[in-house]
Amino acid sequence: MTTATGTTWRQRLEAYYYLCRFDKPIGTELVFWPTMWALWVASKGIPDLGILFVMILGVIFMRAAGCAINDFADRKVDAHVERTKTRPLATGVIRAREAVYVFLVLVLASACLLFFLPIETFYWSFGALFLAFIYPFMKRYTNLPQVFLGAAFSWSIPMAFTAVGKTPDLTCWLLYFGNLAWTVAYDTQYAITDREYDLKIGVKSTAILFGRYDIQIIALLQATSLVLIGTALYLENILFPWAIIALVVVAFDFVYQTIKTKDRNPQVCFWAFRHNRWVGLIIFLGIFLNFI
Repeated sequence: MTTATGTTWRQRLEAYYYLCRFDKPIGTELVFWPTMWALWVASKGIPDLGILFVMILGVIFMRAAGCAINDFADRKVDAHVERTKTRPLATGVIRAREAVYVFLVLVLASACLLFFLPIETFYWSFGALFLAFIYPFMKRYTNLPQVFLGAAFSWSIPMAFTAVGKTPDLTCWLLYFGNLAWTVAYDTQYAITDREYDLKIGVKSTAILFGRYDIQIIALLQATSLVLIGTALYLENILFPWAIIALVVVAFDFVYQTIKTKDRNPQVCFWAFRHNRWVGLIIFLGIFLNFI
C-alpha cells in the first residue's frame, strides 16, 4: 500500500524515525546527562525511580520534538547542505505539515508525563516548550542560535530540581549556565562543519560570529562550564574526591579537543562535537560516585 506521495507506509514510518533522529542518539545523550547531574544533585543521590523514569522519557520525547520542528524550520535549507540533504523533509518523503504533527504529538506525550510530577514542574515546562519551538528559527535572526539551543538543552536542569520538590537555587543556576556554556561550545564545533554552506545560504551561527577566534572562544566556554559546574558541586559538598577527578579528566579532554580541531577540519570538528557525549557521562560518574 502506498501513500499520496508514492511512498509505502513502511517508508513513511522510517521517515518519521529519521525525522526524530532516533538513529542518531547523540542529541538525546547531550540532554540526558545534564538532566541526570541535576536529578542526582537535587535528590542528594537518591532519586525516586518513578521520577527518574519520567525524566528519561521526557528527554527522549522533547529531543525528538525539537528535531521535528527543526527540520520544519530548515525544510528549504537542508537540501542545500551536504550533511542534511537526505533528511526526510529535504527529500520530500514526508510533507512539512507532517513534521508539525509529529512535533505536536511528541509535545502532547511529554505533557502527559507532567501528571506524574509536581505542579511546579508543569509551570516550568512552558519554558522548555517555548525554547524548543523558537530555537530552530533563531539562526535566521541572530548570530547566537547556539545560545538558544543551550538554553533549551539546559532547561531540564531546573525541571529536575522542581520534580524532586526543590526550588531552583544557586546550585541549580550554576549547573544551568555551566551546561549552557558547554552546549554553546560543542554546538559551535558542530556549526563549523556547516560554516561553508551557512555562509552561502545566509544562515547565522556562532561559528560565523566567532570567525578566526572560534577555537579559542570554544576553549574559553569549555573552561567557563567547568568552573560553574565545579562551583555548583562545591556548594553541595560533593566536589571531592570523585567529581573533581571527573572535572580534571574533562579538562584534559577539552584540551585534546582544542588540539584536534585547531585546523578546523569539518570532519574533525564533527568528531569533537560527538565526543562530548563522554564529557556528560564522565561528569555524571563523578557526581554518582560521590554519593556512594
